[in-house]
Amino acid sequence: MSSLVSLAPIPFYQIPKCLTSRSNSHSFLPKAPPKFLPYRCSPKRLLSPLTPRASVGSVKYDVEPATNVRFPKELMVPGCSDSLVLLGTGYREKVFAIIGVKVYASGFYAKYSIKDVLEPWKGKSANEVLADSSLFSFIFNAPLEKSLKIMLVRDVDGKTFWNALNDVVSPRIKEPTPGDESALSTFRNTFQGRDLKQGTLILLTWIEPSKMLVSISCDGFPTSVDAEIMSVNVTSSLFDAFFGESPVSPTLKASVANGLAAVRN
Repeated sequence: MSSLVSLAPIPFYQIPKCLTSRSNSHSFLPKAPPKFLPYRCSPKRLLSPLTPRASVGSVKYDVEPATNVRFPKELMVPGCSDSLVLLGTGYREKVFAIIGVKVYASGFYAKYSIKDVLEPWKGKSANEVLADSSLFSFIFNAPLEKSLKIMLVRDVDGKTFWNALNDVVSPRIKEPTPGDESALSTFRNTFQGRDLKQGTLILLTWIEPSKMLVSISCDGFPTSVDAEIMSVNVTSSLFDAFFGESPVSPTLKASVANGLAAVRN
């Protein structure tokens, strides 16, 4: 009888984790965001933002597919008089040494009454909405509250985050007034000196065209207002940076265009 014993392959789930895991101690990129199950929907059906796409218990939410960040379908934002509904999601990506790194996921919210002010665009497709810059200008000037919720998926210090905002806001203000300069200083000081860790939530909320609220929390959802930005040039420039001709997050603008088309159709 042969003294050799035939050994069956060891199932993968029985292999010690120390032999299957890779160390990322030498990675030059921050830790990737936690994984969630992405929501899958049929491309043939245009869902209204008021239609629930997924839920956990009684909380309805949408999932930004590139980052897997969940956004509640309805949100109560500090400083707003009523809850806001989600119109679309997207992400911001920066390129470092030819490598694209996702910095944050974002969701755009507005009052439910937005469907009533979009009557002139009723029947238009998402592509027509996306191409119509006058629609987004109309939404900015409309007398309804709206908010951009940002969740960081990488560690970013406050100065770096502000510089990224300032790079798209300041060039849009051709001749800043003393009031604009004061508003930009308040905006900058809100972020300076902060360590914005992965998972930090930032709310940029337009109460009216000349008034924007900033709320930041590194530990859960923001419950208060950290700063008021009082300048129509600053607030409109920031809105234009996300929904103008050259948006910092094309995925967000495209998603919101789909949401707006679904609301009116």
